[in-house]
Amino acid sequence: MDRMLYVAMTGAGEAMLNQAVTSHNLANVNTSGFRADFTAIRSQAVVGPGYPSRVYGVMDQPGANLAAGGIQRTGRDLDVAVQGDGWLAVQGPDGNEAYTRAGDLRLTPNGVLQTGAGHPLLGDAGPIALPPAEKLEIGPDGTISVQPLGQSPQNIAVVNRIKLTRPAPDSLEKGKDGLMRIAGGGIAPADGAVRLEVGALEGSNVNAVDAMVSLIERSRQFEMNVKLMKIAEVNDRASTQLMSIS
Repeated sequence: MDRMLYVAMTGAGEAMLNQAVTSHNLANVNTSGFRADFTAIRSQAVVGPGYPSRVYGVMDQPGANLAAGGIQRTGRDLDVAVQGDGWLAVQGPDGNEAYTRAGDLRLTPNGVLQTGAGHPLLGDAGPIALPPAEKLEIGPDGTISVQPLGQSPQNIAVVNRIKLTRPAPDSLEKGKDGLMRIAGGGIAPADGAVRLEVGALEGSNVNAVDAMVSLIERSRQFEMNVKLMKIAEVNDRASTQLMSIS
């Protein structure tokens, strides 16, 4: 069978994977703090017995787009947006420290401060757990103040501080859970210069129009490779007929 079929098959497979990543970006166009994934399809020569006479398609994910999204005012006390290129430190599903820009915070019934995705925020000594309070306030520097139950508004106490950090962009890598981590492991130090905008949320940095155009391009690439597979089938059938005649 002609190797053209395998070349077209790998091209179609990689185009499908690329289309899935683009669809994932488009599905998160309204997700707070979401960072779009970059994708690229490159040519890879086949190395093996004989000369490398064929080139296959391979999809790469060189990283994520770390550009900031738009800031939208919500007026909600537990909504925060990181100003500049800083990050909120959270505890990932694996128990290790990770970083996010999603500031849609909430309190669990046990008083644990989490993001909307359910990742506990980290403070001075691990995940932040707050006592029952009449009122909760988050300062621009990440400090968390509460008005204890039964106390007057003048009795405000600082109970913790959200860990804000500013790791180098080239040191970050995006995990499958959507959280950013230091490449190769490690923990970024807290940065007291990072500031929050309270009562606001940062939106996704996905450009819906660009994502739609990319989705159409990936679909056409897939269709082109499917057509090549059909052509390879026709060529194979014609070769079989010629062999039968001879």
